[in-house]
Amino acid sequence: MFSSLVALVTRRPRLVLAVTVVLLLGGGVLASTAFGKLQTSGFDDPASESSRAADVMDARFHGHPNVLLLVTARRGDVDDATVAAAGRSVAADLAAQPGARDVVSYWTGGGPALRSRDDRSALVVASVRDDDEASDIVDRYESGQRWPDTVTVRPGGAATVGEDIGHQVSADLAVAESIAIPITLVLLVMAFAGVVAALLPLGIGLLGIVGGFATLSVIGGLTDVSIFAVNLATAMGLGLGIDYSLLMVSRFREELAAGRERADAVAVTVHAAGRTILFSGATVIVALAVMLLFPPYFLKSMAYAGIGVTLVAVVAAIVSLPALLMVLGERVNSWRVGGLIGLVRRRRTSRSEPVGVSGADGGAATGAREAGESPFWRRVAATVMRRPVLTGLPVIAVLLVLASPFLHVDFGTPDDRVLQPGSASSRVVGDALREDFAADLGGAMEVVVQAAGTGPVDRSALAAYTATLSRLPGVARVDSALGTYVQGRLAVPPGPASSRFAAAGADSLQVVTSVDYASGRAQDLVRAARAVPSPPGTSALIGGAPAVLVDGKSTVADRLPLALGLIALATFVLLFLFTGSVLLPVKAIVLNGLAMCAVFGASVWIFSDGHLAGLLDFTPGPLDTSMPVLLFCIAFGLSMDYEVFLLSRIKEAHDAGAGNSEAVATGLARVGRIVTTAAALLAVTFVAFATSSVRFMQMFGVGTALAIVLDATLIRGVLVPAFMRVAGNANWWAPRPLRILHDRFGLHEYRAPAPPAGPVEELAGSGRA
Repeated sequence: MFSSLVALVTRRPRLVLAVTVVLLLGGGVLASTAFGKLQTSGFDDPASESSRAADVMDARFHGHPNVLLLVTARRGDVDDATVAAAGRSVAADLAAQPGARDVVSYWTGGGPALRSRDDRSALVVASVRDDDEASDIVDRYESGQRWPDTVTVRPGGAATVGEDIGHQVSADLAVAESIAIPITLVLLVMAFAGVVAALLPLGIGLLGIVGGFATLSVIGGLTDVSIFAVNLATAMGLGLGIDYSLLMVSRFREELAAGRERADAVAVTVHAAGRTILFSGATVIVALAVMLLFPPYFLKSMAYAGIGVTLVAVVAAIVSLPALLMVLGERVNSWRVGGLIGLVRRRRTSRSEPVGVSGADGGAATGAREAGESPFWRRVAATVMRRPVLTGLPVIAVLLVLASPFLHVDFGTPDDRVLQPGSASSRVVGDALREDFAADLGGAMEVVVQAAGTGPVDRSALAAYTATLSRLPGVARVDSALGTYVQGRLAVPPGPASSRFAAAGADSLQVVTSVDYASGRAQDLVRAARAVPSPPGTSALIGGAPAVLVDGKSTVADRLPLALGLIALATFVLLFLFTGSVLLPVKAIVLNGLAMCAVFGASVWIFSDGHLAGLLDFTPGPLDTSMPVLLFCIAFGLSMDYEVFLLSRIKEAHDAGAGNSEAVATGLARVGRIVTTAAALLAVTFVAFATSSVRFMQMFGVGTALAIVLDATLIRGVLVPAFMRVAGNANWWAPRPLRILHDRFGLHEYRAPAPPAGPVEELAGSGRA
């Protein structure tokens, strides 16, 4: 495979680049259509009881109340004649909008529950089933539709939350890109000490982003895809483009500096670095594919975007980039940035001396450095392996301390509180509902009671069932076609608005709670309500925000063991085929798992406990049920990316005859700078999402950036060499049957022919990353 690829990129490089440009243009056209196909929801399990309840509500009851208008009197209270007239006008206007159903207001029979405690605000409520119609309605009222000077009108509810989050994500993405790309370019120029070489990773990153968006456009035309996947496509496209390009360009410049001709340098680069990238991409894809096991299409969308980006980035890095390097040749070092960077590097190189690393095998790293080695990382490896237990145990202790807050984690589903305070209409309305109203309609449970046959639900049995639900702890009231029940008694007789709760052969109940929907009491209430027997001859489905949370946690918990098992098994198989070792894959999985625990704990400490709430401007709250899965899969995959980079050079040195300790030191010296540079650049890309106004996107960005930094420093720089020093030659052990399997199917390092004999002067301004 790689021999044919080398022949193609060295003999027909301009043809490869022409095809790349054509595909880029075509992909760009397709990618431009992605945003119009993406959705703002997707956090629930379509097969769960809460989702089935929502489906019945949509089909038989015009949906659930998802559009709320908060009408506030500028002067006086909601019962003043002028304010009441304005309120009825707002209700009539909402009822006239396409798709609006079951419009109820305080002024049109909704009752005192729709009035605030201070009597200055009241609600107009509607159900809008179609997403596009709901979006149009929200836009109408967010656009500042003028009403009489007596009132102000703000839209809220689930439809407004989705609309506001979608708009905010698009705006935040533009801000994040405007921050990340310039900083990344500056850091790349510093890393490569040249503009041309620095632009290559950005070019590959652009291909990855376009590929990811094109993937989302295609899949979005076939099934539901979440808009939040565009953030992942952008971050991973840029990040993997940088990772893989750093590896390829650095190896190419290393081979040129060793005296190889252009075509030979490309060939060695493709065979050595290209194989590493192929296996690295496979580990990332395996981690991402696990998200397809989870029913919420939010997670599936992230898998679609990530896999698409990774495939494009791998192909671009091992096909398009070598062709470009073949055309550029030594000009890859053009537009050199000298001055202070070059001076510092020359002084650092001139002062560096070989550092010996003694191991059990008696090997020592002495003599002249090979081009591309980092004296700093060789010294780090030597220091760690002299005292592996003494250096490794404190790092493990630090990671366990970081992980400890995860022991008290709470989970929730996204609502208006993921937006910054005062940043959007839905957040303002949500705060008002929680602070000024006796009960939050947005956190109500929805109960659908369906008769087994074709007849109606027995009214007396329904009344008894409704009364029982109203007596459950945490229930403020139950609204039904029979009226409103409070503490087991009929408090408000049925009125004109009650008819919306009845349909042929079915009834719906709105269980309004007095507790926060995300609290443990609300979740206990869902379980208690589901334990209440439905009226004889009927079946009951319980949905609404509290039930969605209960079902979401159950969905993740049920599938998590399988997901973790598959990702561990697939990672083990890939790394075994890559290294021929049984121990090294186990080491990689354990150390990466330890790092992920630290990231989860830090995320709870920051975003749930709120220790950086002032700095990042968010409201502390529970972690979204999907975010730990997303964060684990993304960060685990990217961590394995760097694991493959490092193991590749360690194995290359070991296969060349170096002892265990010397192989580890050589591998870290050759790839340590690349890994830390790539990690720093990738961390910048993800941490830019900390500027987002959406809390769970901030968590995703900060958590992924932290995982990358921990992995590139404490894991790769300390724990990996410490572990491999303690394990010694056992690092490369495998039982005989597995050795035979690896000999037949595993990856075997490419043995490059020796470069031309004689002294070779290093290329001016090579500035290795």
